[in-house]
Amino acid sequence: MSQRVNKARRLAAPAAAAAAAAVVTMVVNPTLGASASDSHGAGKAPVAKNVIFINGDGMGAAARQAARLHLAGLQGQLAMDKLPVSGQLTTDPDDPKAVITDSAAAATAWATGEKTYNGAISVDVDGNPLATLGQQAKAAGKATGLVTTAQVTDASPAAFFANTANRSAQDEIARQYIQVSKADVILGGGEDWWLPAGSAGAFKDQPAEDPSEASKGTKGNLVEQAKKSGYTYVSNADQLDRAKGGKLLGLFANEEMFQQRAEGQGDVYAPVVSLSTMTSKALSTLDKNKKGFFLMVEEEGVDEFAHSNNGTRVLQSMQELEKAVAVARAYVATHPDTLLVVTGDHETGGLAVEEADAADESGTGISAEDGPFSIRGSEKTFYIDWTTSGHTGVDVPVTAVGPLADRFTGKHANTYVHDVLQQALTAGR
Repeated sequence: MSQRVNKARRLAAPAAAAAAAAVVTMVVNPTLGASASDSHGAGKAPVAKNVIFINGDGMGAAARQAARLHLAGLQGQLAMDKLPVSGQLTTDPDDPKAVITDSAAAATAWATGEKTYNGAISVDVDGNPLATLGQQAKAAGKATGLVTTAQVTDASPAAFFANTANRSAQDEIARQYIQVSKADVILGGGEDWWLPAGSAGAFKDQPAEDPSEASKGTKGNLVEQAKKSGYTYVSNADQLDRAKGGKLLGLFANEEMFQQRAEGQGDVYAPVVSLSTMTSKALSTLDKNKKGFFLMVEEEGVDEFAHSNNGTRVLQSMQELEKAVAVARAYVATHPDTLLVVTGDHETGGLAVEEADAADESGTGISAEDGPFSIRGSEKTFYIDWTTSGHTGVDVPVTAVGPLADRFTGKHANTYVHDVLQQALTAGR
């Protein structure tokens, strides 16, 4: 995309998205799982008071299939696949040196509607900051929040609430969270980036499980700054449970909320607080805003463990993601004015689901097969075969329910997510 087109898009309202939304007269009823007439009147676009956007980082179609077999069985369905609207998203970046996206460029496409280079956090190809959905939701009077098992300042959540030319500047991203975008709820890992070097917080520096982890911020004590700005700070499950209303900052690990290694090499998935618990707390906190909210939820383990070709932990991460989706679906069932979207930023590992076949060459290293894994309710098993330890360029599935959900039918660029979510968040302003 040219610089001129980028500037035009930054300055102009998303007229195409608004025009397309104007012809939508049906909204999906999450309780019935079918289309129902728009209660806001014939000819009017449906209005979403709330938006819940869930990212299974690194989750392609094959990861969903593997999880479906393992968790739900041959004839079963995942909670994320029970959402009545489905489509596909392409994921390629606008990067002169790369064909395959990273999480930063992919999340920027979602958050801003712009393609950009790998490593960019909501800046265009020339490094200019772009308006984000987090900012737009705030401008519409809505509460905002993010929940992740990664660092809260990692690429995917950062793109919705910060602008920086380099995703590695996580302390700068943390500073922007509390001083600029001011998200109401921030829950996940990454305490290291909120505290200056030598000032360990709730989680000690150089822990035995990963001696490389230690406080490393350069922006002062951002935890104390957050407290002075009105945030309640929590670092364990009991504190999170007892937190009452208002702005909430929870950091539950030095870095990610797990140890992402190959199987049997120190790999651990045991977050201090589960993704579903964080999601439930975020929803109950944000729900107090009468104008609604925008919540971004992410399971990072799918991507990180796929980088290590660790099928066991990928499936465990998918199970935790499923629990978070179930929490979101339960909320939607009693709040039908909520748009819920579940997708992935890209696929990781070149994961393929294969038959258990002793005659099949399993390969070695990156091309090795992983398994066998059980199929729920069956004596059959399956294997996961990996083709890479990196990302791939395959399309990712997207499923949705609620106002404007039907717009996700078909195949779209990942930037399309921004157009739909922006319309949902700003309708009726």
